[in-house]
Formats: sequence, C-alpha cells, structure tokens
Amino acid sequence: MNQSFSIGGVTVGTLQALAPMAGVTDRAFRAICREQARLLTYTEMVSARALSHGDEKSKKLLRLGVDEHPVAVQLFGNDPSCLAEAAAFAICEVAPDFIDLNMGCPTPKITANGDGCALMRNLPLAERIIGACVSAAAVAASAASAPSVPVTVKCRLGWDRGHINVVEFARMAESAGASAICVHGRTRVQMYAGRADWDTIAQVKRAVGIPVILNGDVFSPDDALRARRITGADMVMIGRAAFGNPWIFAQVAAALDSRPIPPCPPLRDRLAVALRQIQMAALDKGEHIACLEARRHFAWYLRGIPHASRYKQLISHATTLDELERIAGECGCGI
Repeated sequence: MNQSFSIGGVTVGTLQALAPMAGVTDRAFRAICREQARLLTYTEMVSARALSHGDEKSKKLLRLGVDEHPVAVQLFGNDPSCLAEAAAFAICEVAPDFIDLNMGCPTPKITANGDGCALMRNLPLAERIIGACVSAAAVAASAASAPSVPVTVKCRLGWDRGHINVVEFARMAESAGASAICVHGRTRVQMYAGRADWDTIAQVKRAVGIPVILNGDVFSPDDALRARRITGADMVMIGRAAFGNPWIFAQVAAALDSRPIPPCPPLRDRLAVALRQIQMAALDKGEHIACLEARRHFAWYLRGIPHASRYKQLISHATTLDELERIAGECGCGI
C-alpha cells in the first residue's frame, strides 16, 4: 500500500499518527514510538497564552527529538492574535513540519476557558483563529527562509449528540486555509466513553478536499484497516492503544503493507524499552519528575503480566531509576 501522501505540500510518508496526549506524548515517548514505524507525531498541546507570557515550561514542550519528522506542534487557545504569535514563535524556535490547532480537547479545565472543543460552538471565532495562524505561519516561514508550514486542525464530532456539526466545521476549516483535519469520532460530552462514530468521519471525508485523519477506537491492526475502509480516511491516529505498547505501530504498518503482523516482544524486552523511555525522560526532565511520571507509564507496560498489581504498587513508591530497574528485575526478566 502506498504510504506516501502530502499535507499542504509536505510529504508525510506514513499513514499513521501518534495522537497528542497531555502528560503522555513527551519527547521520550514519541521517540520510542518512532522506533517502531515512521509516524506523524505531535507535541503535547501547548498553551498559546503561556507561550506569549514567556512561560519556560511551555517552551520546553516545544522541543523536538533528533530527526523527528514529520512532526506537528500543537497549540491551544481562543485568541486569534495570540495563537498566530505562538505559531510564528514555534516555527522560528523548532521548525516543525506543521502547526496543529487543538479544537477538540474535551477536558473541563480547557473547555471552560473557551479553548479546545468549545471552539466547535463558535465557528466564526474558530475560522478567525485558523486564518490568523495560516497567515502567521506563511510569514514566519518566509522570514526564516524555510519551507511553508501548513496549519492543521484537530476536532471532535461536536459538543454533544444534539449538536454534531463536524461536517460544517471541516468545510469551514478548509475554507479558512487548514491543510488537513483530524476528527476524533466522539462528542465533547462523550469524552472517551462509548464507541467512536466512524460513519460521521466518512461524511467529513466526502465533504472536504483536504486530507482527513481518523482518531478514535483504533486499538489493533484490524481496526486500522477497517477504519480506513469504512471512512476513506487518509491516515489513522492512534492514542490510548499505544499506552505501554509502542509495538502497535509496527503491527499497523505491517497490516497496511499486507505483511505478516509481528508479535509483541517478550516481557524482558518490553520492560527494557520501558526503562529506556524513562531514562530518556530523565535526561529531559530530571530523574525525580521522570520517576513520578513513570508510575503511570511503567504500569502500562506491565498490563497483563502475572502479579502486575504488586509491581504497580512497588512502582508507585519508586523515586529513582535504580529502584525502577530493581523492580523490573523482580519481574523475573533478569534486567
């Protein structure tokens, strides 16, 4: 299967994307996933307002991995000028392949401020944001004598079942200059419950001429094949299925190429990857923060193994890399 297509003139070279997930898809985790297959990756979502105030923590979220391409910086906010300024700043700082605008985050602390999926209730404002960022990205790329940086948008079906407006939203985004749209097949009210509605994503695909990326309920290679067959989506975006399981991307890549599906590696190798991910995170964030975050990441890698609850309890008290290595050894893998 041909895995090469373009978004706004930028060759992507893959049919898979790793979903941007706050607190999960940091630079270390993205690097681990990219070892399995070529992916379109995204930074964790970054507050445009925080960037405009010079927030150092937000600036760190922009950092990309070595040779991390194709990659998008994802921004959120609700002020067109602020988001335009943030897009220009990101392009000058880290030279991403894309600027992605988060108009789909369902969490209350985001939507309460009019950000994320709340923008699907205000299409005129969303349109101004997209247009402002497209213009700013063009100016910033030209000033840096760099290739153009397309702007993409991530959204949901709508606010709730009574207000599913994603087709109208997608047409607006295309008209405003967006080069691709990613649709999570749930409403804001659904959060992550229920089933993703792939049929409505198929309607989006038929309604616009820009690439459409499907997000929601792709948990296996077969899911990826069915999702593309049902919707005609150009790419599939994988989120929760990658928690502790970066090998999902190698498996989906094989399915898309009609190759045999490789099995997940044995537990010993899986835990070695988990430890390496945490070590990489420690280089970015320091050992203490990396070990705190490892309590969640490492637990995901342990899913399905005997006595996992015991090891998760041990991990919840670990504060150093040495302790995590010792716990991995106790799993009987000789690490």
